[in-house]
Amino acid sequence: MRSVKTLVRRFVVVTFLATAFSVASASTVHPVFNLDSTTQSPFPSNRFTVLDFAQNTAVRVNLPVPNCATSPSDCQDVALLNQLDGFSTQPRLSIPFDGAIDPGTVTSDSIFLLRIDFALFRSEPIGINQVVWDPSTLTLFVQPNDHLEQRKTYLLVVTNDVRDTAGNRIQSSEDFRRLRRREDTAAERRDWQGIIYRRLLADTLQLADSIVHRSVAAASLFTTESVTSTLEKIRDQIKVSPAPLVSMLGNFSPSAVAAIQFKRQVTTAPAFTTSFLPTPALEVFPGSVGAIAFGRFPAKNFETSGAFIPAVPTRTGVPAVQSTQDLYFNLILPAGPPPAAGWPVAIFGHGFGDNKNNSPLVVASGMAARGVATISINAVGHGGGSAGTLTVILKAGAPVVIPAGERGVDLDLNTTIDSSEGLFAAPPQALVGTRDGLEQTVADLMQVVRAIQGGISVPGAGGLDANRIYYFGQSLGGIYGTVLLGLDPAVSAGVVNVPGGTITDIARISPNFRPLLGLILASRVPSLINVGGINFNDNMPLRNQPPVINTVPGAIEIQTLIDRSNWLAQSGDPVAWAAFVRKTPLRGN
Repeated sequence: MRSVKTLVRRFVVVTFLATAFSVASASTVHPVFNLDSTTQSPFPSNRFTVLDFAQNTAVRVNLPVPNCATSPSDCQDVALLNQLDGFSTQPRLSIPFDGAIDPGTVTSDSIFLLRIDFALFRSEPIGINQVVWDPSTLTLFVQPNDHLEQRKTYLLVVTNDVRDTAGNRIQSSEDFRRLRRREDTAAERRDWQGIIYRRLLADTLQLADSIVHRSVAAASLFTTESVTSTLEKIRDQIKVSPAPLVSMLGNFSPSAVAAIQFKRQVTTAPAFTTSFLPTPALEVFPGSVGAIAFGRFPAKNFETSGAFIPAVPTRTGVPAVQSTQDLYFNLILPAGPPPAAGWPVAIFGHGFGDNKNNSPLVVASGMAARGVATISINAVGHGGGSAGTLTVILKAGAPVVIPAGERGVDLDLNTTIDSSEGLFAAPPQALVGTRDGLEQTVADLMQVVRAIQGGISVPGAGGLDANRIYYFGQSLGGIYGTVLLGLDPAVSAGVVNVPGGTITDIARISPNFRPLLGLILASRVPSLINVGGINFNDNMPLRNQPPVINTVPGAIEIQTLIDRSNWLAQSGDPVAWAAFVRKTPLRGN
């Protein structure tokens, strides 16, 4: 039998070696957890919100204001973001470290999100995608693998399955361990909103321990913004208002029309260009079209002259009508005896840079051949200036001149009116981009629906069936059409073709639209162009690509701007609205 002394000696040696091995293999890399900084703690985080019970989420974003003298563009952005009632539903998650990590260990097992409802976890973990490691700032950037839900609270979990460059597991920082022990400094105790956040995060992590089953090295708690609030309130205003009074401006048989000339205002001088509508396309199915009609009605406009819808609290506020304007429409009716209840009608949404006088006519014959009328308006900012006209050249008789009803404006005051000018918001709200122009276009389409419900009838050709209203749209028309289909229950079916999203990602990836994003980056003060002219390198991976180790100066700043743009754009973004079409319809739809 071995002596007790020998066994004790061996136990001490084994214990010493095990301890020495543990110390040698323990990482000295930690996620930074300074809750006074958006860049030195996991973000997004409700630490950077304030209580606001006028909002649906009961919080409002409260980011630190940058130096407005040296970074005026960032200052304008933060002012816009601080009006929101939560963080993006497609956020770029940032996690700073105090040392280098191995990006290859950043997976959906080592970093993920948990959705929280009433302090209980209601969903499977949401993984991550589009990983970027920035060695210069020792910061990791990732995006959720799934689009997040509006007005929900999420826990970002960083586990010690992330490893440093030597292969050792990262460790939690002392600041994070203090939070978990509920130990606060005197300064932290004086910040009551900070204390609320610290306690909520600590309590949530205690619940998460039974779910995560691994060591949590860092975490943050954040609430997503309202996506649907503004347009739901606009919809409710439109639906309770009387149907607008429609004025018909002209009604023509296709066989009587030789051509239709479009005189488009392109400068404030004014100067015009002329072209012809593709009326031959109305005979793609010969004899299918019975009438070409034009009309208008007064509509509510919720945008200011700067193409911006003023923010209101998402729970208590009501978007105000800024003005009333005439909306002009083109209506193509099928040939033959009209149904007793009127023709079924499909609203067509045109693409970016197009207008109601082009692509809608190309598809109208196919619809008419199947007994469906086609109605179209111009999207906000499209078609040139308001002085444009349509001249219907008849085979017999004098030409008939009709206002074209275009929606373009000289927003940048350079005297020209570009093909989509007025869709993008003007400074100081420039980062809003197309959000409010798209929302106003959707408001316009809901007013088209109300006009149909109030009665649109063309003498000799019939009226429209208010119970059979549909939608189809192309490109940009697919973008705002997705929002319409998720919002208005009166539109019972629809097709959106190549809608795309997010808007900023379309601009980033598409060669045709990338120069638009370059112009935005060049207009920033200071400029974010990191190549030259309007060329830039954002160095951001697409979905499901390997992690990117950033070595491009200025790329992280561009990625940050893209994230902020997407954050502001969610209420007009088709990706954010897609779930409301069928998966999770809004109440009443």
